[in-house]
Amino acid sequence: MYEKFRVLLESSGKSAYQVSKNTGVSTATLSNWKQGNYSPKIDKLKLLAEYFGVTVDYFLS
Repeated sequence: MYEKFRVLLESSGKSAYQVSKNTGVSTATLSNWKQGNYSPKIDKLKLLAEYFGVTVDYFLS
């Protein structure tokens, strides 16, 4: 899932920090997700999906 997030970051020219500030999803959450410590909860995925204009299924598929 993080790979899809990374692709969205690159295509939008945003940093994880910018996304965190704009969505309220903490940088720690994004970092833990990147490191594979856990998968984000559905509420966080919804925020990220809305922010990038994709569906939650985009992250899950």
